[in-house]
Amino acid sequence: MAGPGKKRAGQEKAASSSTDTQQSSRDTAQQGTAKPIAAYDGHGDSSALVPINYSNERDLKNISEFLGMAGWYAARGSTIPQGLPQRPPILNQYGREAFVSLNTYQVLQNPNGVAHQYDVSWSPGVQDKRALIKKLWASETTKKELGNGHWIYDGNKLAWSSSKLPRDEVRIIVDLDEEDDEKARKAGKTPRNRGPGPSRNKHTIFLRHTRKIDYTVIDAFLSGHINWTPECIDTINFFDHVLREQPSRNYTQIKKSFFQRGEKRADLGGGIEAFKGVFSSLRPTLINQGTKGLSLNVDVANGTFWRAQELGRSLMQAFDCTYPQLQQRFKEARSKDWRQSYFRRDLTRYRRVGVTAYHKKGEETQWTIDEICGMDPTEAKFPDPDDKSDVEPKKKRQISVQQYFKDKYKINLAPGLPVARMTKKIRGGPVYLPIEYLRIDPNQRYNAKLSDKQTSAMIKFAVTLPAERRQAVNFGVKLLDWPNDPYLKKYGIKVTDTPTRVKARVLPPPSLGFGPVSKPTPVPERDLVAGRWRFDGKRFIIANDRPLESWGICVISAPHTCSPEQVKAFAQNFIKIFEGHGGVIKPDTNNPARGKQPWIGLGHLSDGGELVAKAFNATGNTFNKRPNFMFFIVNDRNVEVYRRIKKSMDCRFGIASQVLQSRHVQNNQSQYISNVCMKVNAKLGGATSWARSTYMAKINPKAASTSTMIVGADVSHPAPGAGSDEKASFAAITVSRDQHFTRYWAEVQTNGCRIEMLTRHNINTHFGDMARRWCERVGGGLAPKRLLYIRDGVSEGQYAAVLENEVHDLKETFRRIGCKDIPKFTVVIAGKRHHIRFFPEKGDRNGNPIPGTLVETGCTHPFEFDFYLCPHVAIKGTARPIHYQVILNEAEFQSTELQALIFEHSFQYARSTTPVSLHPAVYYAHLAADRARAHVSDSPVSSGKKEQKAKQETSTGTPLKAQVEAPPLVDM
Repeated sequence: MAGPGKKRAGQEKAASSSTDTQQSSRDTAQQGTAKPIAAYDGHGDSSALVPINYSNERDLKNISEFLGMAGWYAARGSTIPQGLPQRPPILNQYGREAFVSLNTYQVLQNPNGVAHQYDVSWSPGVQDKRALIKKLWASETTKKELGNGHWIYDGNKLAWSSSKLPRDEVRIIVDLDEEDDEKARKAGKTPRNRGPGPSRNKHTIFLRHTRKIDYTVIDAFLSGHINWTPECIDTINFFDHVLREQPSRNYTQIKKSFFQRGEKRADLGGGIEAFKGVFSSLRPTLINQGTKGLSLNVDVANGTFWRAQELGRSLMQAFDCTYPQLQQRFKEARSKDWRQSYFRRDLTRYRRVGVTAYHKKGEETQWTIDEICGMDPTEAKFPDPDDKSDVEPKKKRQISVQQYFKDKYKINLAPGLPVARMTKKIRGGPVYLPIEYLRIDPNQRYNAKLSDKQTSAMIKFAVTLPAERRQAVNFGVKLLDWPNDPYLKKYGIKVTDTPTRVKARVLPPPSLGFGPVSKPTPVPERDLVAGRWRFDGKRFIIANDRPLESWGICVISAPHTCSPEQVKAFAQNFIKIFEGHGGVIKPDTNNPARGKQPWIGLGHLSDGGELVAKAFNATGNTFNKRPNFMFFIVNDRNVEVYRRIKKSMDCRFGIASQVLQSRHVQNNQSQYISNVCMKVNAKLGGATSWARSTYMAKINPKAASTSTMIVGADVSHPAPGAGSDEKASFAAITVSRDQHFTRYWAEVQTNGCRIEMLTRHNINTHFGDMARRWCERVGGGLAPKRLLYIRDGVSEGQYAAVLENEVHDLKETFRRIGCKDIPKFTVVIAGKRHHIRFFPEKGDRNGNPIPGTLVETGCTHPFEFDFYLCPHVAIKGTARPIHYQVILNEAEFQSTELQALIFEHSFQYARSTTPVSLHPAVYYAHLAADRARAHVSDSPVSSGKKEQKAKQETSTGTPLKAQVEAPPLVDM
């Protein structure tokens, strides 16, 4: 976050210059200066202080994600640049005025009480063990030592108190075994026999007073008197934790979301369930024009959790089998390579799941699963507790889990089922427990990747109309109960329970034309305002420059698939409609009797990769010419089949293809075929429509004559819990290929593993090729005068890395390809992963905002150049606006020009008859990145060609200690 507009401050004190192409380090974590803070390291005497480097990347990631670009610099001890583009003094006045309620709530009174901040560190073996840390902090010993100071702990390294401890440095020794024994004695029970020797469950907490929270810095920042400083970061971080403290005690907390225990849940299948909670986040905000303050963003949170039930039942649900079938699968997996088996891979999702053991009568104990092992109770062994010999645990007599349970508890365990090893050890030996006597604890988040079926169920559960969502937000505000929050009262914070109401603008839609560019056919204005128009009876603005010829339709054999007569009828209707829209189909010159008809044949999944090859060869033999387009008709939405078809067509044969569902082919409806025609035309080099601005000439008369390139970029990462075959990230770059921005080139490549910043290799290679093409074909041998770079998927903490690395490399690419004049850059971050929602007073029939609704106050930054735009019609649920943040504006785009351009271009998406939510440059990048995942994914259906195992350079600005390589995609 930057303060009010001022000249850019000096470069980072210890950072390498970003303009040095040879010596500059691409690791931004190394460019900042470490900021040592004296604290305990958890060893030896508490009086011995050592410096802790708070540029630890995991800690900095949390700070940067929460506090934005300036937090990125400040947390690394670097000078904060003040050159971020500032909000224009006058808001957009085009279009019509509309009133919109937001799900933000203004903080009426900032804290006025005293707060002291402490650094927290732990003895060895505690750090990174969240459950243990939480238990130690909540222990009776800790409470007694700290006193009643309304303590707030962030769960990591910081704590705050309303009163200062007598000493600046405090050491607290907590013996959890002793506390458990004391609880047992008070309950009239016999303490557990833990054997001789010192307690193995004794830990130390170190606290060191660092500063007194200064509330005035936030007021000074919001009034424009100071810039965003590390002190501001500390203060607002404290504010945020005060607001979270009481809800975290009453509800299950997942980051910034809270889930009410016992709330109604939806079954997703596989032992997983979903239920709704409330999300809450504090941000500095431009309340309205001229008023700045703090506000809370409150929204609905949808979480996935493990179902609280017996572990064995959960396993049966996860594998969709009975108990005997589960035993058989376990047996088969062990008979082969257990470590590489799919059964064992699927069991890894149970790692770190909390369970309760109930094999002891009248006593239950809680554990955390480390691994579900490839051993049954007869094979899993541990040191016999009855062996009293004075030797190390490994040398003691071993006893099996089955024998121990039979001797100790008179329980005969079922054979052939795996046992679970726990994270905790007893007497230095492992703890194995049978799955049939374990129960999954409630309210545990499920972090693994959802299956397609679970994802579909989750979407249905999460999608709600605006009225229902608004009601859920109001319910969430009641759950947070700010007026009765003891911590808010103690620190003097007041939050209104009335949502923010702002003046928005509904931007005028462009004039949308079809047919030849010289004489476009306009779309009725009422359809454009409504955000939906019809394509029937209209022609492409640019017809396919590669005619459809030597093409085929392969019907993949399956029950209830299309008959040959239905496929022929579909093909005939497609030809008629495609040509009616202006599409070009060449007749078969070698066989005039065939005319424009395609080859039609049957394919079998049992043929694997040869399915596509046979269809391709049959089409080529029919036309005596290499095919240039193929249709495939499938019976369902099987992702694996789709990906393998695309991989073969893209990488093995290098031609475009279209996958159709059999039910649509059977229905043979004209509207569906028109939608298919738009896709086919775009894939063969055409464009659907052209959006012409109705007022851009008023905003910037020189816009039309200024050569402009639009570049979109997105990096797609694998879903949480994805397999090793899906570990790569994919970087997709798109570049506009004409002066009207109706068509784009796209290139995609692997980008390491979970690396967000585009690698230098990808920018040089892939953007370089497209930039050279643009200069030759569009720019007349010259580089563009200005370049609009729209970047998707970047969090606030990574804005600095985009400027320091990606923009630097993009500019270097123009120099490398021989451009004398480097274009002036405007960099815009398009963000959709946020919780801001619009609730208009006059919306569409579902209550969503009218397409073109623009909001610049109530949820935006106090000073920076950002806005929220909702250009689309939500098909389902509540529309999510896109947040656009300008982080560089060398090209000097006016806010009204940029807002109009983004909104109007959303009407030019080649595959839709509605405006899309994201700018098409980014949307196409999404499609390219998603397609690339098919090029490396393994599947039961072979594509006929294996991936190349090659290394790829991943030099990047992402702050990682070591880069993770991913093999490049198969060449197309």
